[in-house]
Order: sequence, then structure tokens, then C-alpha cells
Amino acid sequence: MRYAARRLAQAVPVFVVTTFLIYTMVFALPGDPMLALAGDKPVPEQVLAVMRQRYHLDEPLLVQYGHYMLGVFRGDLGETFTGQPVSELLQDRWAVTAQLALTAWVFELVVGIGLGVLAGLRRGGAADTAVLAGTTFVIAVPVFVVGYTAQIVLGLNLGLFPTAGTDDGWPGSYLLPGMVLGSFGLAYVARLTRTSLVENLRADYVRTATAKGMVRRRVVGLHALRNSLIPVVTYLGVDFGNLMAGTGVTGVTFYLPWIGEYVVQTVQPQEGPGVVLGATLRGTVFVAAVL
Repeated sequence: MRYAARRLAQAVPVFVVTTFLIYTMVFALPGDPMLALAGDKPVPEQVLAVMRQRYHLDEPLLVQYGHYMLGVFRGDLGETFTGQPVSELLQDRWAVTAQLALTAWVFELVVGIGLGVLAGLRRGGAADTAVLAGTTFVIAVPVFVVGYTAQIVLGLNLGLFPTAGTDDGWPGSYLLPGMVLGSFGLAYVARLTRTSLVENLRADYVRTATAKGMVRRRVVGLHALRNSLIPVVTYLGVDFGNLMAGTGVTGVTFYLPWIGEYVVQTVQPQEGPGVVLGATLRGTVFVAAVL
């Protein structure tokens, strides 16, 4: 309990510093967001003054940040400069991001550990060589190349998966982008599992269990594999945060309405609440996964 409380206490300053830094960067962007919202149309100075006052743009940075944080603690996530609640705009995107990240994470977990165990038990054989070569290839190829290739081959040519959008819901619309997104993590999981398993199979406690007459399956499953998965589970926990925060290229390739898309859209008009909330949500999930 002390350890858990200490880790949670460490997350609080990380959250505050993250939101403040993001808010500061948005505040430091050049230009007037109210003038950018008006475009080329002339706007009376009185109207601009009222809008700046409504969104606290006429106040110092710390005061603006204080208003924002007070609203967050009250459950008010703010609104865009066009009057739309940020929570409504992020609701669907958050669901899409979570489903895509979870699909990719399960793909990494199941297939990655399976390939790693196969390679570790057949070290130096054809299966081991194939896994090492395949994971090296996946790591070396850019994600957008893998994504477009999967769309053309598995989506258009073979018709196995939808190629874009979320019309088919989960799991149909998320399987292909989830496999593309999870392929890189899968490569690391497979290699980490394989290396850890090979190392543990050489350990004294494994040799002792074998010498006592324990069957090979129990030696591997009960002793070697259980200890080998400790670094793998640690990596998977951190990687889930990475998946939630880094679905960018995959989301664009498969035309998915993810959180990062909204953050990018709100940076140019300098809509602070949207940028800060979108980036903070992703950062919070990453911090929680690391904990």
C-alpha cells in the first residue's frame, strides 16, 4: 500500500507540470486566436474584447491556467472558441482511440509472446531464424508503409477487412489497424520473450527441476516462462500508454477519428482547452500505464 500510494503521489506533480507546460506552449503561440477565428472578415474591437474576456485571453498566463484547472476539477472541460463543449468533441474520439489501442495491445500480447516462446524453445532452428528475421523486417519498415500495404493486400485485394473508417464497429473496423499499430510492439515483445526465455532455460533452477524428473512442459510453463515474462509484462504496461498516446500515423492511414487528430486541429486556432485536454488525457493514460 505504501508503494502504491508513493507511485500515485508521484503522478500528481507529473500531471500538473504536464498540463502547465502544454498550456504555456499554447499561450506562447504567436497571433490572436480571436482574429484567426474571424478570418478575413472585419470584427469590431468591442466584440473582440468581449470574446477575449469570455475565454480569459486578456489575463496573464497563470490566471488563465488557474481558471482552466478550476474548471477541470469541477468537471467543466471547457469549450472551443465556437462554443462547442470539448467533452462532446472528445467523447467519440476517445472511444476510438481506446478500442484501437486495446486491440493492438492484445495482438502484441498474444502473438508476440507466442512467437517469442516458439523462438526461445527452438533456439538456433528454422522457427527462431524466421521470428528474428520477421521482427527485424517489421521494425525496419515505416508504419505508414505497413499500413498502406495491409490496406491494399488484405483490404482491397483479398477483402478480409474494411480499409477505412469505423462503420463496421469493433472488432471489424479495428482489427486491421490494430494489427498494423501493434506489429511494432509485437516485434519487441517477441524478441524480449525469446531472449528472456533462453536465459532462464539455462538457469540452475531449471536444470534442477529437469534433473528431478519434471516433464518438459511443466519446467517451461511453471518455472522458466513465468520468470521470463516479468520484463515482458513491464514492457507491455508501458507500451499500452504508448499505444494510447501514439496512434497518429495509423489513425490517419485508416481514417479513424482519434484524439491526436483533434489535438492537431485545435493547435492552429490556438484553442487552449482542446489542446491541453487532448494532450493531457493521452499523457495521463501513459502515466497510469507506467505506474
